[in-house]
Amino acid sequence: MPQELSNAMNTPLSLSSLVISLMIGVVLALMLRWHYERFGSTLSNRAEFAQVFPFILLTTILIISVVKSSLALSLGLVGALSIVRFRTPIKEPEELAYLFLCIGMGLGLGAGRIVQTAVAGTGILLVMAILKRIRRESLGKNLYLSIDWNGDGDSQPDKHLERINNVISQFVTASDLRRFDVRKGSLEATYLLDISSPGDLSELIDELRRQFPSAGVTFLDQNQQPSA
Repeated sequence: MPQELSNAMNTPLSLSSLVISLMIGVVLALMLRWHYERFGSTLSNRAEFAQVFPFILLTTILIISVVKSSLALSLGLVGALSIVRFRTPIKEPEELAYLFLCIGMGLGLGAGRIVQTAVAGTGILLVMAILKRIRRESLGKNLYLSIDWNGDGDSQPDKHLERINNVISQFVTASDLRRFDVRKGSLEATYLLDISSPGDLSELIDELRRQFPSAGVTFLDQNQQPSA
């Protein structure tokens, strides 16, 4: 078994296979980028974040293609990765899921499983697109609410979060706190709301302005967000 493993790990690297994998990787990366921009629900700039997908996918293909041809290189890679620390903050689970899928496609193509990777990757994106569309249709009118409040001189504005939650709950059918940032003397909160009627939205704005006069209130229609 060790001899078979050594033979498998020391197969020569085929340039033609690498080129084919990279070309298919470009297609899959563009599909993944379009899917994330079109169906993603994160608040960050999706178009900017999606730009890294082709880079990650193609780099993974290159690494796996080179490593699989040499047992020594694979051991060296393990040693190198053991001292590397990636500290990029990933705040949304959805971003992490797309990155995993991106790396998974790169691993499959780099390992030479071109057909399987293309079919599985396309199938995953198709299923997720269908599920996200169904969810958006079932949720109805979804709005992002962003509140920027300076605290009106209060040194601890975060203690008023419960007040904000109580006001919002009076006029929406469902709310989900997506982001909450506290700075010195101010706070920023972002909610995903399910609004049943435009009248409730108007009343919510009036009540927020009444209880928090200096607060900045911004609404963004989740169903009508641009794809790029």
